[in-house]
Amino acid sequence: MKILVTGAAGFIGFHLSKKLLEKGHDVIGLDNINDYYDVNLKYARLNELGVSKEDAEKWSVKAESEVYQSKFYFVRMNLEDRENLPQLFKDEEFDVVCNLGAQAGVRYSIENPETYIDSNVVGFLNILEGCRHNKVKHLLYASSSSVYGESKEEIFSVTDTVDHPISLYAATKKSNELMAFTYSHLYGFATTGLRFFTVYGPWGRPDMALFLFTKAITENRSIKVFNNGDMSRDFTYIDDIINGIEIVLDNPPVGNVPYRLTNIGNGEPESLLDFINAIEGSLRMEGKKEFLPMQPGDVPRTSADTSELEKLGYKSSTGIKTGVKHFIDWYKEFYKV
Repeated sequence: MKILVTGAAGFIGFHLSKKLLEKGHDVIGLDNINDYYDVNLKYARLNELGVSKEDAEKWSVKAESEVYQSKFYFVRMNLEDRENLPQLFKDEEFDVVCNLGAQAGVRYSIENPETYIDSNVVGFLNILEGCRHNKVKHLLYASSSSVYGESKEEIFSVTDTVDHPISLYAATKKSNELMAFTYSHLYGFATTGLRFFTVYGPWGRPDMALFLFTKAITENRSIKVFNNGDMSRDFTYIDDIINGIEIVLDNPPVGNVPYRLTNIGNGEPESLLDFINAIEGSLRMEGKKEFLPMQPGDVPRTSADTSELEKLGYKSSTGIKTGVKHFIDWYKEFYKV
């Protein structure tokens, strides 16, 4: 198939592009390479896919990779670009779109709300319109466990009511789910929303806890432990996430309204302090801990009900000790620690 992957220079988008290419699909990766975190990491991911920094810096120009037998092109573009994005859809005639591009980060959305509306709402509308007008068979898009807000449920299910987001980031992701349903209902193309639960692993985001903690500990700085450590997360290793996306890709929703919403998580939450212990164990270093109150927009716990995805064959199989070790091995090599 020919597949568009937005956010291709991002953490999940990079891993997905790599996997799709290895399986023989033709992939066009799209990203605006914004400076929300270190752009050099984004350029390094693209370099792994065979696209040089020099080529990746060119706006709205297809840069071709020669690393894979299947074709990979990279295009630097904003999702909210109402001129060039529709033209890209028209020119390429994608079979499937995987929209992983978005402005990420719960806390950052409190400081920079406009960026989230531009990328996550206006940009997502442009993606939906591109799919509608160009006969795309299936749209997969990134939602988030953040939509559950301060849910009191023991396990988060897609059937839960999620009408009270506590960050603008979560509100934009909830809006994506509503918009996708509307387009599936009106125009009949398949959409699948993927509620990701705390994804981690090699090439991960520098604003995430694993990256922040590892960097601080190796630099002999204290780590910030919010809510005094009384937090738990459904930490999900990147390989399990990509496996879940592949399963959804191979099983598009059907019916009068071909719409699906699913959690992709580990299904077994771990306490934040156990996660820190796994980092310390892999590094063989003990971190200095600074215990702090809860941050605005954050939640104390997440726990994914993955039963619907498991019916399609999904199973998260990577424990935190193994996953954390893989990340730290990569971190040491990449940053020459």
